[in-house]
Amino acid sequence: MSEKGEILIFFKENAMSEILETLFGSRAKTRLLRFFLLNPEGEYSVMEIAQKNMLTNAQVRKELNSLKKIKFVIEKSKKNQKHYILNRNFHFYPELKGLIAKSNIYPQCKSLGKIKGIGDVKLALISGIFLNHPKSKVDMILVINNTSRGKLKNVMNNLEAEVGKEVSFVLMNSEEFKYRLDMLDRFLMDFLEGPYDEIVNKIPGLKRFVAGIKKY
Repeated sequence: MSEKGEILIFFKENAMSEILETLFGSRAKTRLLRFFLLNPEGEYSVMEIAQKNMLTNAQVRKELNSLKKIKFVIEKSKKNQKHYILNRNFHFYPELKGLIAKSNIYPQCKSLGKIKGIGDVKLALISGIFLNHPKSKVDMILVINNTSRGKLKNVMNNLEAEVGKEVSFVLMNSEEFKYRLDMLDRFLMDFLEGPYDEIVNKIPGLKRFVAGIKKY
């Protein structure tokens, strides 16, 4: 190989290295990557990005500046305010999208543990975005008595910041859950027949019931 060829390879390898280091440099950057990759059509201001990802405006500006340099995001002006959108022509977009799509963020998602503190929790099941199961109609089923709405909202905000996308969930009390289970509610059956994980399960006989419906 000629010296010129070796120099070109050196620069290409170092350019790629710089991009990858920029992409995976911090927790704030990781949250922004996931956020934009899971919301590819949205245009967001610094304040919106900060609120949705539970970061400071300063953190967001710092990471956006580095992501702009490698053209991962595009800056636009909208009503005299800067907005940012994912650049779907970014060189590594397909690979990063695939990586995010395949990633199973449970049990790495720390905020899931906080669910136990939002009331008398009888059942907390996760699927959907947590298990990379897009066919699930919801990401979570919660059966909680005496729910603290404030704590629930706080936990969901934290979860969405970690996940990078809105978390869909169904909340019910023990009485409603028993009624829907006895009626073989189609929505509930579809969820229980699919892949899910338990965060909390204090429902007597539920595992046996699920094993029975999956058997048939």
